[in-house]
Amino acid sequence: MGKILDQAEFLIGAALLAIITGLVFIAAVMRFFGVPLIWSVDMAQLLFIWVCFLGAARAMRRHAHLGVDLLVALLPFRARRALELALAAIVFAFLALLAWQGWRLTMMNTARVFGDSGLPYWLVTVAVPVGAIHLAIALAANVVRALRSDTALVFTRPDDIVEGQEL
Repeated sequence: MGKILDQAEFLIGAALLAIITGLVFIAAVMRFFGVPLIWSVDMAQLLFIWVCFLGAARAMRRHAHLGVDLLVALLPFRARRALELALAAIVFAFLALLAWQGWRLTMMNTARVFGDSGLPYWLVTVAVPVGAIHLAIALAANVVRALRSDTALVFTRPDDIVEGQEL
């Protein structure tokens, strides 16, 4: 199931980026010929917010977010895992707040129209709660994997764990 989800996220993200790139290119060409596509910028922004949240969840699942672990890497494995679990709890709280406030924002913008595209603005704002929930699910999977394993951490890639580090 994880590989299928990973592939689906990759394909959807790649397709959306290709559409954004093509849309911006076509809009630039059309503007050069004096026929601007007024809605193209709005559509590119709409797709970009969805790509960002999709990519963030995929990066969370693959432990690919950037992090500075200069001091944390010095901790023994058990202390490091405890710290990462505490940080995961903080991130869960933030994502819950983000989802809640994103939903409120979406509900406030149900009647608003997105720029010149004519699309409802909630298509943009709903990306925030959906993305936050998607991120929380990916983080939950990392937490479960870390709790079930003697060698896994929540945020750190397995290959980033220093050999000989005290378990």
